[in-house]
Amino acid sequence: MVPVAVARGVVDGSVDRAYRRWARPRVRAGATQRTAAGVLAIVAVTEIDPATITDADAVAAGAASADALRRAFRGTAADPVFRIDLRPGGPDPRTALSRDDVLSGDDRAAITARLDRLDRASRSGPWTRATLHVIAEHPGRRAAELADLLGRERDPFKLDVRKLKNLGLTESLEVGYRLSPRGVAYRDTGDRSTHRSTAPGEATGPGSADAGAG
Repeated sequence: MVPVAVARGVVDGSVDRAYRRWARPRVRAGATQRTAAGVLAIVAVTEIDPATITDADAVAAGAASADALRRAFRGTAADPVFRIDLRPGGPDPRTALSRDDVLSGDDRAAITARLDRLDRASRSGPWTRATLHVIAEHPGRRAAELADLLGRERDPFKLDVRKLKNLGLTESLEVGYRLSPRGVAYRDTGDRSTHRSTAPGEATGPGSADAGAG
């Protein structure tokens, strides 16, 4: 719901709200949203008349002006507009995990087991090692381009990367992703298949093997 730049504004105090045009509210007061900048707490969700939005309101939402904010609304003109009041909700617990790059044998085994479970649960076949590999090889590359390298659709690919982020293995950038310190440590010392996996469309060399990301 909240772009990374706006989320950072909430964390540093320069932004305290968002405006969205939705057919019905998609968030509720008391909920939280995890972002690359940290956790955001949703304080209130209020339907408002978009004509009452001032330039000061727009700046507090991270926009240049009220007119620019209204032009950015999605949905139809008949849909209501909501003001979502936001405040920092604390650090993302995944951040601390992603920074932990001292892995014991048990840590590596646990990560491998989680990746194996994700692979077994996938209807399209194993994907975790190939995804880690393509992110490691192409940090900062757009999700759609990474998905294309794996022969996948963008949105399912992004959902799968989020699963790896939940394990502390990847980090979101302004554009694309990179391996986290924990992900790098695992790739360097853990499951060697994260090195051998080669995405469809990438050059293969002696000893390479396709991880079968589907």
